[in-house]
Amino acid sequence: MIIKLTDQQEKAQAGFKNFVDMEVVPIADAYEREERVCPDLIKKLAGHGYLGAVLPSEYGGGAMSMVTCGVLHEEVGRGCSSLRSLLTVHGMVSLAILRWGSQAQRAHWLPLLARGDALAAFALTEPNAGSDSQKIATRARRVGDSYALDGRKKWITFGQIADVFLVFAQCEGKATAFLVEKNCPGLTIKPIHGMLGVRASMLAELVFEDCRVPRVNLIGREGTGVSYVAAAALDFGRYTVACGCVGIGQASLEASLEYAAQRRQFDAYLKDHQLIRQMLTGMVTNVKAARLLCQHAGYLKDQGAPEAIMETSIAKYFASKMATRAASDAVQIHGANGCSSEYPVQRYLRDAKVMEIIEGSTQIQEITIAQYSYQEFGA
Repeated sequence: MIIKLTDQQEKAQAGFKNFVDMEVVPIADAYEREERVCPDLIKKLAGHGYLGAVLPSEYGGGAMSMVTCGVLHEEVGRGCSSLRSLLTVHGMVSLAILRWGSQAQRAHWLPLLARGDALAAFALTEPNAGSDSQKIATRARRVGDSYALDGRKKWITFGQIADVFLVFAQCEGKATAFLVEKNCPGLTIKPIHGMLGVRASMLAELVFEDCRVPRVNLIGREGTGVSYVAAAALDFGRYTVACGCVGIGQASLEASLEYAAQRRQFDAYLKDHQLIRQMLTGMVTNVKAARLLCQHAGYLKDQGAPEAIMETSIAKYFASKMATRAASDAVQIHGANGCSSEYPVQRYLRDAKVMEIIEGSTQIQEITIAQYSYQEFGA
């Protein structure tokens, strides 16, 4: 189990923190109001190698360990959950191509994705298929040397600007994965606005109407879409969301400490009121606990340990609930100011609530973790 980051990981963390403090924190609230992330910031992400963080160096990637990658997602999540979500979905698709793609697909796409010359989005969720991913309704039928896709995908993170989508469809009753480029005939992209949180994540709905996808764009084999391709990608997504939740908790804590040290009520600073100290104590403890759970899951992933999947679910479950509680307490400490757009804690709370839903909701994690515990106990 990881107890302390290595010197190299601490150095990397310092670099991530500096990038976030200089480039992300000052503009995060503005981007949320505009419901977008500007191309210049994405270029800066790419320029630092963050978009290709987990890809091997042979494709231009950073070859980061999972622990280091988790630290990256914590720091970016501390600054802006929407921007962190780009790293997540882009990484999910990149790793899916790396693991399940053909040699030609890896050679073509991975250098582009590592450099940020192409952005990728993960297209599994549908209007009527969220947690139950086996019930996707999008259909694919063979037509000569191509497939024709019909259906809809919804809540696709950065779907408005992605260059390529990893799309899941039923092909003769078997869930199958495809790479679909944004300019593919028969694909319509509809922006989604007005979300509760992560408003700058540029969500979109994808509509496929006889959308022709070349056979060479098949990822893996017919029937391996959900059980193999999506499952591995979602595990990475779950891990990075958990780490991002630690970032939300840390941001909530820092904002609360600063505010409580400056604000006076009843002739005393807030930090001197016992009930405020109680809330701050809970934040400190739970942020540290969530961070350790995430780092432990990352360590197990780096070791290739089979229990890494379940430890990731545990980390995601605890960290997402922690982030919501920490952000809620941060708003409470800020009082009416916490409900104002002049302070970022209201954004932290809205973003945190979204984290309890995506990449396996809190309730799905409760079912999964309990089932695993029964199996481990032998019941």
